[in-house]
Amino acid sequence: MKKTHIIAIIVVALGIGILISASRDVTTYANFEQAAASGDQVKLVGQLAKDRPVEYNPEKDPNYLSFYVQDDAGEVRQVVLHAGKPQDFERSEQIVLTGEMKGEVFEASDMLLKCPSKYKDQEVYVREKKS
Repeated sequence: MKKTHIIAIIVVALGIGILISASRDVTTYANFEQAAASGDQVKLVGQLAKDRPVEYNPEKDPNYLSFYVQDDAGEVRQVVLHAGKPQDFERSEQIVLTGEMKGEVFEASDMLLKCPSKYKDQEVYVREKKS
């Protein structure tokens, strides 16, 4: 075989290896019941349960945030995140959590907030030009 053929085969093999390793991170979203059943890390989507308490005391422990989330199935569970409280946390429309169930509590390792658009409540009026 020629050197160019060998190099091309190596490049193709590396490309396939990179694609396979990148595809392992693609996960589907779960609810609390599925997270408890799997025992592995999952991505969970839900909304902040605003009628339940949010526990965050930066003077005591700035890396402890406890709150309640309602998943898409309607189940409400406690979530613990070992990080600081994000800005506009209470205003979030949707929360995406990465973590796993530990007993009755979801231990999150990562959190992504979907905040409301600043244009959502604004109305745009268009006037007709009178001739």
